[in-house]
Amino acid sequence: MNAASFSSLSADHQRLQALVGAWRGEEEVADTQWADGGAATSEVLAEAQFGGQFVVQRYRQRRDGTISFGSHTVFGFDQQNGVVTMHQFDSTGFVPVSPATGIWNGSELNLERSSPRGAARVTYSFEDPDTYRMRLQFKPAGSEGWQDMVSGVYRRVSPSSINGF
Repeated sequence: MNAASFSSLSADHQRLQALVGAWRGEEEVADTQWADGGAATSEVLAEAQFGGQFVVQRYRQRRDGTISFGSHTVFGFDQQNGVVTMHQFDSTGFVPVSPATGIWNGSELNLERSSPRGAARVTYSFEDPDTYRMRLQFKPAGSEGWQDMVSGVYRRVSPSSINGF
């Protein structure tokens, strides 16, 4: 995207551009009903689409040399309601009833979504333009407590160093 098209975006759409790039992550997966706990690595490729109004992210997690989880996420900004939106589809096959929504708090993007199965929240904390932390938590329906699912640190890499996307 050239500088002219970027400058025509709203400030809220411009903030989404922090997600754009090729990233490599070191993750800690919590022991849950869906996965055994342990270390994982990940590759994330996020691109601005439709003049920067959306960011499309492809995510791939590896454990023991095998792809263990994948997702396709579309971030946007709902101007009418003043919230960031996150539509996510993943390798578990659950179809989200609605997108996660949230807001920026300084350099931190907080998103939350509810479904009949429970609630999920994800936080992206940007330490600098080339490093962010992500934390995903889940609260089962009928529960009061949040449980950690995955957390990690992601560092920007050159697009050519992520193979297979």
